[in-house]
Amino acid sequence: MSYKVDHEYDYLFKVVLIGDSGVGKSNILSRFTRNEFCLESKSTIGVEFATRTLQVEGKTVKAQIWDTAGQERYRAITSAYYRGAVGALLVYDITKRQTFDNVQRWLRELRDHADSNIVIMMAGNKSDLNHLRAVSTEDAQSLAEKEGLSFLETSALEAYNVEKAFQTILFDIYHIISKKALATQEASSTSVPHGTTINVSNMSSNTGNKACCSN
Repeated sequence: MSYKVDHEYDYLFKVVLIGDSGVGKSNILSRFTRNEFCLESKSTIGVEFATRTLQVEGKTVKAQIWDTAGQERYRAITSAYYRGAVGALLVYDITKRQTFDNVQRWLRELRDHADSNIVIMMAGNKSDLNHLRAVSTEDAQSLAEKEGLSFLETSALEAYNVEKAFQTILFDIYHIISKKALATQEASSTSVPHGTTINVSNMSSNTGNKACCSN
């Protein structure tokens, strides 16, 4: 989802939040889009999304961030949820090892349903609970490198790295879109111009030696 739409913004990018239930996806969403955090936030039922507009290299980009529940019983929505997504933030909880162990399952699902060029960042959330840490930064960095992902640790509570995570995703998406647009322009400018081919030998004799060719 990346279109020139109207005067309000130049591009619209759909980014999905994925990961186990309870890792803090909804608070990451509210922190980024509304700068809010709710200690008593409940599990998301179904799907919700929020938007925020940013400037990326002089262009106005509207980020449409989708959030869904991580529970297994809501997994039936996957195809529609991922459709049109150009970015994904895969979240785990640094205090719960199981949420990190499930990252690869979420990656498989993402790669099964989303575009192959989707920009993916892995985020270890709840870095404010470092004293309860169950997943080392080194383990996470190693997995990220192995899977070709960007990686950050975040804290929705302290607003730590949430902005940076989304900005990194959006900048990466923008650069991919820009490169594609540039490649398309270059391809069209180097192609042979369309025109009409005139076969001189088939021209009627009364034209003499004069033949006009259109480019």
